[in-house]
Amino acid sequence: MDTIASIFSFITTPVSWVIVQFHSVYGKVFGPDTGWAWGLSIVSLVILIRICLIPLFVKQIKATRAMQTLQPEMKKIQERYKNDKQRQSEEMMKLYKESGTNPLSSCLPILAQSPFFFALYHVLNGIATGSTIGVINDSLLASARKAHIFGAPLAAKFTDGSSKVEALGATLTDVRVVTAIMIVMMSASQFYTQRQLMTKNVDTTVKTPFMQQQKMLMYVFPVMFAIFGINFPVGVLVYWLTTNVWTMGQQMYVIRNNPTPGSKAQAAYLERLTKHVTHHEKTRSRGERAIVKAIVAKGRDRNEFERKFINSLTKAGLVAQADGNVAKGEATAVETEDGTPTTATPRRQQPKRQTKAQRQSAAAKAADDSAENAADDADEPKTSLSKSDEPEDAKPATAAKKPTPKPAGGTRSKAQSGQRKGPQRPKSPSKK
Repeated sequence: MDTIASIFSFITTPVSWVIVQFHSVYGKVFGPDTGWAWGLSIVSLVILIRICLIPLFVKQIKATRAMQTLQPEMKKIQERYKNDKQRQSEEMMKLYKESGTNPLSSCLPILAQSPFFFALYHVLNGIATGSTIGVINDSLLASARKAHIFGAPLAAKFTDGSSKVEALGATLTDVRVVTAIMIVMMSASQFYTQRQLMTKNVDTTVKTPFMQQQKMLMYVFPVMFAIFGINFPVGVLVYWLTTNVWTMGQQMYVIRNNPTPGSKAQAAYLERLTKHVTHHEKTRSRGERAIVKAIVAKGRDRNEFERKFINSLTKAGLVAQADGNVAKGEATAVETEDGTPTTATPRRQQPKRQTKAQRQSAAAKAADDSAENAADDADEPKTSLSKSDEPEDAKPATAAKKPTPKPAGGTRSKAQSGQRKGPQRPKSPSKK
């Protein structure tokens, strides 16, 4: 163990220095030998390391998204060349080269984080075993070993015997209850983090082996944490619980604000974005503009949720532009499920249905008006002025036309073209 510590001293020394600085701050508030001072120092160190590793986490998310996008093509290659492993590997490398994706890029951020986490674990394990490491001297080591977190010493384990626990100034029941609760919380946070990744942030339209692997890890990781947790000191359990809670919160933020295309999280995000954009009639942040810009750039390759978002903006009289902004427009074209634009025909406004009382009152009012008009016409005297002012002599005399009798059924009034005028002689029957 000393050899490993000497090899990684360039990391363990800075980590131990940071944890001592946090302890000096919290020690002035809670006391130097309290579990709050050392426990909060461990939590603060984990948070500081995770903040510094956020850029690597972003790269990991982008690499994972790129690998998820290539999963359908990779599956086709595996099925096409399932009997030729060499050709399969060549086609895979060709696909990676054309798309600019590296399969190891999703693992490199995890590998970059491992030295920092190993250094922190080694410092805490040194405190548990009673060996100085880094800048932690004998006095700080004695103070850390006296610290208790909810009655459990920082250096105690679930598997320790009663004699060792009593030497640290605690009871076996307190140690096992505290460590059991922390192990359960640690496994539960790991399970929930993986579950929300599988149920909310995975493209449901594509079924790939990658999804099956993630589903298997969702159950394997919590079991591994539970098995290894009984051999971890309380200080290390504080470290693992803190980093799991941080990962869970970080994952929740990513799923809410930058979901995977085609996932349930994207449907929920676009629904919220539709309400905000239609209410304010603009995109309010850089992230919203980036999402709208990416959806517009896809064109006919949009998925179901993205087409629904564009159609909702169109019905609200808004147009999503190529730069990610939203402006008012007269466009009435909406997209069908296959991405084909169609013209939206506005619905004709139907007249409002009247009640029975309204119809009866309208009918009674019309009857009263007609009665009044009839009475006015009866009271008005008829004079010669009401007749036409033209003299009768000026009017042309028209003779009554007598109806002309219809011709007989066998003849017509006019001769058809190609026939002689006058009565026609009947044709004689043909002689056979």
